[in-house]
Amino acid sequence: MATSTDIAIIGSGINALVAGAMLAKSGKSVMLFEREAIAGGCMRSENLAEGVTYDPLATTFVLWVTGAARGALGADLARHGVEFCATDTPTGVLMPDGRALTYTTDRARNVAAFNAAQAGDGTQLAADLDAFGANAELLFGLMGGDPWSKSTAKLMAKETWKRKPRGIAATMGDALTSMRGWLETSFEGDLTRALWAPWCLHAGLSPEATFSGQMGQVIGFALEAAGAPIVKGGAAEMVRGLIAIIEEHGGTVQTSAKVAKITTSNGKATGVKLASGEKVSAKTVLASTTPNQLFETLAPTPEKQEDLRKYRYGKGNFQLHFLIDGPVNWKTEGLENVQLLHLTAGLDAVSKAGNEAERGMLPEVPTICVGQPCAADPSRAPEGQTVLWLQMPEAPRFIKGDAKGEIEAPVDGQWSEDLREAYADRIQAILSQHIENFDARIVTRRAISPADLQAYNMNLVGGDPYGGACSVEQFFLWRPFKDSVRHETGIKGLYHIGASTHPGPGLSGGSGFLTAKELGA
Repeated sequence: MATSTDIAIIGSGINALVAGAMLAKSGKSVMLFEREAIAGGCMRSENLAEGVTYDPLATTFVLWVTGAARGALGADLARHGVEFCATDTPTGVLMPDGRALTYTTDRARNVAAFNAAQAGDGTQLAADLDAFGANAELLFGLMGGDPWSKSTAKLMAKETWKRKPRGIAATMGDALTSMRGWLETSFEGDLTRALWAPWCLHAGLSPEATFSGQMGQVIGFALEAAGAPIVKGGAAEMVRGLIAIIEEHGGTVQTSAKVAKITTSNGKATGVKLASGEKVSAKTVLASTTPNQLFETLAPTPEKQEDLRKYRYGKGNFQLHFLIDGPVNWKTEGLENVQLLHLTAGLDAVSKAGNEAERGMLPEVPTICVGQPCAADPSRAPEGQTVLWLQMPEAPRFIKGDAKGEIEAPVDGQWSEDLREAYADRIQAILSQHIENFDARIVTRRAISPADLQAYNMNLVGGDPYGGACSVEQFFLWRPFKDSVRHETGIKGLYHIGASTHPGPGLSGGSGFLTAKELGA
């Protein structure tokens, strides 16, 4: 059996769906192929119990609502009933001693709260965010745009003319500051530093990593502008909406459709061959995969093998979800509407846990991100029950030991069900110190280890949710490889998209958007 299409897309994560929707809207015939039984990649929703919806993987869409792809598809999604919801308190931090600090979408409130926590820190927060705002056009243009495009060249020329060469060099130098560098030079209080410190983890970076401080300011700017929106009814609603756009323009999305090979002829992609034997001819192929999947399996490319040898994946992720009876009764007041609350002892604690994970150790005290989706979307659970979405961004992909000395490391270094639940117990014990009668009110607990994450989505290698380490040498115009140009692969008509490509991970749809625009959408 053989069919044909203008565009064949491998995968159905946000970048694949964005590219498919934009290209279908532009009049091209589009076919998406997803190897799993459910489309969406890291966007999915499941039932935690009867009538209870939770997002086992990704849940926060701040990069979408502040990104360019929303401008192209936002109205269509709204027409298909996709709604975003958020509280006015996107994030906060809770310390072991019960002290807390929250961050809202109101600059004046944030300045006052930071100044109350430590005199002068709020004033400096405003100054830092204002300074970032002055550079926002340049920084967002470089981070989200095509680094090889005429528009980026024009942007750099304009900014260099305005700032002069030494000024543009200084701006770029400031952007390379680490999170530790930013926090220790801008804020005096341990609480104010602690609020920002964990956010570098959500960019796949450590507090000491180059550029992690700039990412902290990017996140602070975005959270203040847009909050931490989630999709009403669950992340799967976003998938449904994007598929609806594709299908209303004649495209198709096939699940349980594993692509075994990208077919080529004379250095040009000609289509895909499915594991079922079906062949699909296509003028253009987009692969939303890791570099290893693309250049080792789908389109073996000997010239890329040295690049693949050097390509690194980052730390794993650990997810933990709870359904509890009643509201979340925090022992510290004022946290019930915080959408993403970090439990940590501060900057050094984040650094310590991350370092332990990178060395293959289960962190003694993991950094815990507690999402409270019901605060923004009460429809996630029946009245009288509450869903908690937890993410621990510091988990070893291969386990060598336990930094606390309580959990025996597996001989093979792999995550097992027993090890997963033992580590979940550690996290639950920390949470129970801060929530009244927490253990007794748990209805359901669902833990997801790095190994489980890879089972959900093979792009999450070892549980790395970012498609590869996000350190500066394999980011920006060097992602995934030093010689990468746009989303080209060296094979004509074959484009590489997804978290492993520029502009990197997150629910922005950036690489799908950029590639669709390049193809005329």
